[in-house]
Amino acid sequence: MIARYTRPQMGQIWNDENKYRMWLEVEAAASETLAEDGIVPVEAARAIRARGAIDVARIQEIENEVRHDVIAFTTAVAEKIGPESRWLHYGLTSTDVVDTAQALQLKAASALIREDLVRLVEVLRKRALEFKHTPMIGRTHGVHAEPTTFGLKLLNWYAEMERNLARFDAAAEQMRVGKLSGAVGTFGHLKPEHEERICAKLGLKPDPIATQVIQRDRHAHYISTLAIITATLDKIATEIRHLQRTEVREVEEYFSEKQKGSSAMPHKRNPITCEQISGLARVVRSNAQVAYENVPLWHERDISHSSAERVIFPDSTILTDYLLARTGNLIETMFVYPARMLKNLESTGGLIFSGQLLLDLAEAGMLREDAYRLVQKHAMDAWQNDLVFRDLVSKDPEITGRLTGEKLAHTFDLNRQLRNVDAIFARVLKEG
Repeated sequence: MIARYTRPQMGQIWNDENKYRMWLEVEAAASETLAEDGIVPVEAARAIRARGAIDVARIQEIENEVRHDVIAFTTAVAEKIGPESRWLHYGLTSTDVVDTAQALQLKAASALIREDLVRLVEVLRKRALEFKHTPMIGRTHGVHAEPTTFGLKLLNWYAEMERNLARFDAAAEQMRVGKLSGAVGTFGHLKPEHEERICAKLGLKPDPIATQVIQRDRHAHYISTLAIITATLDKIATEIRHLQRTEVREVEEYFSEKQKGSSAMPHKRNPITCEQISGLARVVRSNAQVAYENVPLWHERDISHSSAERVIFPDSTILTDYLLARTGNLIETMFVYPARMLKNLESTGGLIFSGQLLLDLAEAGMLREDAYRLVQKHAMDAWQNDLVFRDLVSKDPEITGRLTGEKLAHTFDLNRQLRNVDAIFARVLKEG
């Protein structure tokens, strides 16, 4: 299922061939930079760039013997280069290559995720404007509260996704760093200016200070940001699932003519997309915990983080890409039922205006405690006996003695409750 919705480019970023290609790119950039300073022969740097090639099967064959992936890589590449290969990996340690190349992979993955984020933000904005003034009941604790609009619900998601976009940009930028400072980060064999120039060739910034590894707080921040993004997607999916329940039926995810909901019950139209989003978001959130565990490493480096990152980075970026695409499609194609929203809003006979009635009675001179007692009495009567709250109120002389028929109509005026919708939209969309 995921493969159907994940762009091939995202999966390709994390396959072995591309990983080794990024390693080779780091090696070539390092050789060229050192050649510029006369440390590595220019002919050797050219040979590394021209003849260096990736043979995944050969690398894996060597690794089975030497039990070291970077040595297997350099050995296999050296076979392609020839005598000049003695200058390959000059002055570098394994993690100089691996961490810097991983930054290149994450840079590419982040560009795709950012496209998804921008698209979802645009879809949410479009549909929020579409349903800007579509009234529906707002619910707190799952219980009818006061009126809102479906546009405001979508606008809230839009604003949250804009924050997620800002968070993601910051996290992706923090990950756009390389390091080539040696086995314990002291530049025992290269100079800091070499690192700066190598990183510049790769479109990265140098990590100001590192041990043998780039410090994993950066990685934890990145995965945590993906977890927050997918938590928002889970939030959206959960809300749509609630709104699709049979008793509610205000919104429904797209259901094609040929689609089947159940092997046993032909009537079923299940929110499977929403459920997939909610379920897979949990995986990304769990990966954030792994990223936190990777922050403490022994002394200047151990490799307890390495095996875990081979899982959490491909999985988290691929899943985030998938979930953003699915959520964008969900919002763009979902069925919305304004008539049902209005019917549900009116189903309690005006109970949802009890707060406004309380305020209007207080404004008319009644003590707030007395007004609360009076309004709650009628509200509970209507609730427990399935009566029309508006009718009960209009027959109470304590209320009609203070509020005329015209004022009571104003109390139950839906437009009065929603008069500030345009102002909220203007504030969020920064209009006017």
